[in-house]
Parts: sequence; structure tokens; C-alpha cells
Amino acid sequence: MFSGFIGGLLGIGGGVIIVPVLFLLFSRTGAYSSDIVLLVAVATSLACIVFTSASAAYAQIKGQRVLWPIVLPLLPFLLLGSAAAGYLAPQLPADLLRVGFAVFISMVAVIMFFDWKPPAHRQWPSSVVGTGPIGLGAGLVSGLAGIAGGNVIVPTLIYFNVPAHNATATASTLGVPIAAVGALSYMLLAPAASEPGLVGYVDLRAFVFIVAGAVVAAPLGVRFAQRLPAATLKRVFALMLVLVAVRMVV
Repeated sequence: MFSGFIGGLLGIGGGVIIVPVLFLLFSRTGAYSSDIVLLVAVATSLACIVFTSASAAYAQIKGQRVLWPIVLPLLPFLLLGSAAAGYLAPQLPADLLRVGFAVFISMVAVIMFFDWKPPAHRQWPSSVVGTGPIGLGAGLVSGLAGIAGGNVIVPTLIYFNVPAHNATATASTLGVPIAAVGALSYMLLAPAASEPGLVGYVDLRAFVFIVAGAVVAAPLGVRFAQRLPAATLKRVFALMLVLVAVRMVV
């Protein structure tokens, strides 16, 4: 329920909650070996986000806050990057993934908390040359970290002077296909699972219960977000990311 509420509030899919919590639980209980525990957390998070983001995205689309001229050209590149992550992640050392995740979201937090303002003339690029690298990079990072893109897309849109509420709504909508492609990649490219309850790297038990709570809570987060000033929304986002980053490193 908390991941769903945070996802709806901030347009981030809830992955920054789901990944570290599952990593902590699986590590403490010894559910999976250390070499795959983070992969299972990331893959399960992406599978959950397909449904949690869909709930938040529906509320955002209904409220007409999604910027479709940004969604449509960016989406193919995001999907390509997200699919590539399912192949690359198992090739990387687990500690590198964990620390890289923490460093990345710490950088995002600093930018968001201090309310960095881009030059007023900066606008979203209209050509493939501009949107392609952004989409590929955001999709790849999203798939590697299990976060469905909001942590990359929201600050990127704000960098191009997109209002915070529109950036949140657009990120929520893009999160659904990004997470779906990423989750499928982790399912199909994983070796045959020896542990019961795994489909690829996705833990079905965690998936079912997280989705059940998050789908209920995500629309509440969307409604609450509309009552917060944009600056407050960004600072809440930043503080939450710092807490997650510290937990992952420790």
C-alpha cells in the first residue's frame, strides 16, 4: 500500500520502495543466494509496477495531466533500453548494481531537493537526436534499478521546464510499458529457476501481495499530489530517495 501511495504521489511506480524492501527481506531470510537476491528484487518490482503504475496512470490520464507529445516519441527508445537491462543486469556484479542504484538516486535527490531551476529558454527536444539518447538511457537505468523510469523521467522533464505535476503524470503513464518490457525481459532471459515460486527472476508470492495493496493505494496518492505545491512535491521526492539510498549502501 505504501509503494502504491508513493508511486501515485510522485509518479515513480513505487520501485524505490519495493526494491530495497524486498532486497532486505530476501537477504535477511536467506530466501535467495546473494548472487541473485537483488535481481529477484528488481525483477519482482518491475512486474509489480506494471499494475501499480497502471492504476496511477489511469487517474492521471483521466485528469488530463499527461503530455502526449512527449510520451509518444520517447516511448520506443525507453522500451528498447528497458529490454536491454534484462540481458545486462545478470552480467554485472551484485554489489555494483546495489551501490550504483544508491549513487544514482542520491544524485537525483540533491537536484530535486535544492529546487534547481533550468534556464527558462530550455525546451523539450523535438527531434529523434534529442529524445533518442534520453529514452535509451532512462529505459536502461530503469530496468537495471527496477524503478519504471519515474526517477529518471521526472527530473529529466523538469530539467526541460515541464511543470512538476505534468512531469509526474507523464512519468506514471510511461512507467506501465517500461515496467512491462523490463519484467518480461527478466522472465525470459533468466536461467531455469531452481527455487519454487520464481518465474524467471520474479517472485510470485511477493508480486501478488504487493500488487493487491498498491493498486488500491495508488489513486489515493494521485489525488493527494494535486493538493501539494510543486516545490513541496519535489522535496518530498528528494527526502524519500535519500533514505532509500542510505539503506541500500548500509
